[in-house]
Amino acid sequence: MVRYADDFVLGFQYRSDGLAFHAALNERLAEFGLCLHPDKTRLLEFGRFAASNRKARGQGKPESFEFLGFTHVCAVRRSDGRFTVRRLTIAARQRAILARIRQWLMTIRCIPVCDQGRRIRQLLTGLIQYYGVPGNRRSLDAFRTEICRQWCRALRRRGNKRPINWSATTRLIRQWVPSVRIVHPYPNQRFGV
Repeated sequence: MVRYADDFVLGFQYRSDGLAFHAALNERLAEFGLCLHPDKTRLLEFGRFAASNRKARGQGKPESFEFLGFTHVCAVRRSDGRFTVRRLTIAARQRAILARIRQWLMTIRCIPVCDQGRRIRQLLTGLIQYYGVPGNRRSLDAFRTEICRQWCRALRRRGNKRPINWSATTRLIRQWVPSVRIVHPYPNQRFGV
């Protein structure tokens, strides 16, 4: 068993468990001819005691990591000050998605408005279904706002004699664009029986 100088600060059990799991995962993947990417895989301190342990050692906040489209951050709840994992949409991915949606809206701007509305509803419903986790409402609101703005811009570029104004676009948005909501509950509510 390998010991590190900061094992007693971190808690020997957690560090050795993480290293043992990493070694076992490497062995298991090697059986199938696979391996972990060394630049993308690392052991980091994350969890309920990470902030207090790092503060005791004089280090900064715990590291965050990106996984499955979310940036996972150690945070505390405002209600009672207890630990929680905050999942936020990765900012670079959000910008890339919005850029693709902007191009897509410009390609479909000549089809009837009701068909555009149906497609935008499908698209935004899918985004809400995936990214609708607790603590990520601000990112979802930004998605919806930017999609509505770009849809209005695409409608104004249709070449009509009378361009659409914002009040008419607001009626279309109320009709076709769903409002943002958190779809997935916290894990303790989901698995609590």
